[in-house]
Amino acid sequence: MEMELTALHWIYVVFIALIIGFMVKRRDTTLICIIGIFLLALVATGSLASSISGIFNSFIFAITELMSTILIISIIVAMSTVLTKSGINDVMIAPFAKFIKNPTLAFWVIGIVMMVISCFFWPSPAVALLGAVLLPVALRAGLPALGVALAMNLFGHGIALSGDFIIQAAPKLTGDAASIPVGDVIAASIPLVITMGVVTTLSAFILLKRDMKLGRIKADNEGFVQDQTMSENLLTLGQKKFFAVFIPIAFLLDVVALSILKLQGGDATALVGGTAVFILLILSLVAHKQQGLEKSTAYLIQGFQFGFKVFGPVIPIAAFFYLGDSGFNQIIGDYLPKTSLGIVNDLGAALAASVPLTKEIAAVTLTGIGAITGLDGSGFSGISLAGSVAKLFGTAIGGGTATLTALGQITAIWVGGGTLIPWALIPAAAICNVSPFELARRNLLPVTIGLAVTTIVAMFLI
Repeated sequence: MEMELTALHWIYVVFIALIIGFMVKRRDTTLICIIGIFLLALVATGSLASSISGIFNSFIFAITELMSTILIISIIVAMSTVLTKSGINDVMIAPFAKFIKNPTLAFWVIGIVMMVISCFFWPSPAVALLGAVLLPVALRAGLPALGVALAMNLFGHGIALSGDFIIQAAPKLTGDAASIPVGDVIAASIPLVITMGVVTTLSAFILLKRDMKLGRIKADNEGFVQDQTMSENLLTLGQKKFFAVFIPIAFLLDVVALSILKLQGGDATALVGGTAVFILLILSLVAHKQQGLEKSTAYLIQGFQFGFKVFGPVIPIAAFFYLGDSGFNQIIGDYLPKTSLGIVNDLGAALAASVPLTKEIAAVTLTGIGAITGLDGSGFSGISLAGSVAKLFGTAIGGGTATLTALGQITAIWVGGGTLIPWALIPAAAICNVSPFELARRNLLPVTIGLAVTTIVAMFLI
């Protein structure tokens, strides 16, 4: 069945191109996103009042969807502030500082540790667990904050999440849609995940080192390092050592609880966030004594100020891209065709229906579908469509369904799960105090190279 594309679909495509173009040119996209939201609402409803209201409603929807991420970042930053002020942070990072002595070691060690933890608990909680401890170590070793964010992002939201070998939420969705066992999807995805991971991370590292050498990225981060290392004489050395051991143990117990209770995603993030709140309160009371109650509130305020400052520029672009998925009906109303699966999924289905069927074109098409459906920023919303299309293509060309399914899954998650869509990669960007838009630009070329090579490899595996 041919997918019906309306004016809403084409408006969405035009504004996606504009947003990407403005981001590449390092220009702000807020105005473009707001105009896009307004035009989509105006064409859908035909009402000027509803269109203006749609802008505000889209912001509310975006904030609601992003709230858990805003909270965990704010709380972790608040906790990190009291760790820094009390001097505990210096004691905690001392063992790592002896091992991570240069930017190269910092990049690869942080990346690999992030990947391992993310395989078990998904990337967002892993960013929170690692960032506060390893970021100062990496900065002192000479790796820029942008490089730290790059490593955590590519290894966590890229490699670990796209394969999802342990939790298996992604291969379950794609496998069910393609009517093949989860094991087949995982087996087919292993060489593709390895190819994508190796090519992308090596490309990113080479480009990072080149720009550091040319002075395009400063490695000193003087202001940020100073903020992270300024401590006050609030605790004795013994108290600092005690908390330097106590805090990692508390988060290690979280890891154990996550494993035993099989928590993931939002539940995992909530446990890590709650633990951080308790640590913040305990440290505030011990370090500031009689002023502990007031100081704990002050730290939380600082954290929330940081969180909303970071997320402020992202909310308009998130609001626009959420209109590509289920957000459209909730924000604007039921104005899409009855057979519509959401704007981005419709575009992906239309692409699949408009191409001839050979294994090479099938691979390119699944990459395209994965990239298109990943534009909503979740990475997971479109992978069922990728599985369905992979089944159709695999049947038509006489095999390769599992490989095509894995390729669509990997592409959708790399694009939408957190390496190219700005609000999806905010956890790593916020923890490292870098612009999510700059991180997205930094990821664009390596991820594109990786997807191209992975698609070619898939052609030979089909």
